[in-house]
Amino acid sequence: MTQTNRRARLSKTAGLAGTSLLALGLIAGAAQAGSVKASDFGADFAAMAQLKDVTAKGTGKVGVLLPDTASSARYTSFDAPYLKKAFAAAGLSADDLIITNAQGSEADQLTQAQTDISQGATVLLLDPISSGGGAAVEKYAAEHGVKVIDYDRLTVGGSRDYYVSFDNVAVGKLIGKGMEECLADWKIDKPDILVMAGSPDDNNATLFKQGYMDVLSPMFKDGTYKNAGEPAGSWDPSVARTTFEQQFTAHENINAVVTPNDDNANAVISYLKTLHVPAKAFPTTGQDATLTGLQNILTGYQCGTVYKPIYLEAQAAAALALYLRASDTPPEGLVNGQTMDSAQKAEVPSILMVPIWVTPKNMAATVVKDNFVDSAKLCTGDAAGACKAAGIGQS
Repeated sequence: MTQTNRRARLSKTAGLAGTSLLALGLIAGAAQAGSVKASDFGADFAAMAQLKDVTAKGTGKVGVLLPDTASSARYTSFDAPYLKKAFAAAGLSADDLIITNAQGSEADQLTQAQTDISQGATVLLLDPISSGGGAAVEKYAAEHGVKVIDYDRLTVGGSRDYYVSFDNVAVGKLIGKGMEECLADWKIDKPDILVMAGSPDDNNATLFKQGYMDVLSPMFKDGTYKNAGEPAGSWDPSVARTTFEQQFTAHENINAVVTPNDDNANAVISYLKTLHVPAKAFPTTGQDATLTGLQNILTGYQCGTVYKPIYLEAQAAAALALYLRASDTPPEGLVNGQTMDSAQKAEVPSILMVPIWVTPKNMAATVVKDNFVDSAKLCTGDAAGACKAAGIGQS
């Protein structure tokens, strides 16, 4: 073979290799298109744009079934608008998204699910009022070939395909650790702690309590703290206040209370104020980062709150729904955990986001920075001076 022919053959081989590499690169690029990880989501919703091809491939509507406004105002104020924004950013038409709120009625939530399916929903995002009600929705959906994602609350004993939430045991652990820090910071002598909980019908409430009892139980066991009692739980603030009044009347040495969310904490705080209990004298805890809860923290009546950036949860749920709508397997980087269904003794593939404990020290850098709360509304009345001390300026 002459030198000229050898060069020509090598050149041709190199050209074929380059073409093959280019083809492989295109294939790899195609495989990565529309692939998002749980860690990709942010406040700008930019990651959702990567899913436009997945959205275009899918068929049918997505039905979002929210539970109520009694257990938390978040569902109207944050979940619904954030879910709309997430789906829109991924290119889903507004006509292909149905969002309803059952206002605490399990019968209405089942009817809403049936209506969504009759209107062409191929995927449901379900935040169940209770596991029993959620299981009825999921049974109906399965009978009609519709995929279901449990959103925020797990349907224990249900037949959902996936679960999206925050790590709820971690939420509880933050509450427990927050109580520990507060007892020390507020110099509570001989802590005698009432342990309250959310509704027993809500699996999240069970996980929250598991988390804070994991932290506090060793202290109860060795006598560092006294467990004043664990009354039946509820998400109804009026019930929580009545429960606390009864317990406080029966056990006058109670000087701290684990409260599972800001609304229940505020119910307790309102009662304590009628007794003229001063600031930083009676620790309470919470979650949801409500306006009232944050003000109670700033003014020294609540130790802290668990902030769950709902915009992260909404994007994760929307992304997962779009993969299911397109009959695609979600990428491993998106489904990042497992959650035990205690009734079925089986793990549920899950997307679990990370919660944050908020105190005056990091309030400006978290809920205020994220525009989760309006600083002008936050920094009013007794909270105004505390806002300034916490470096929070009015917007």
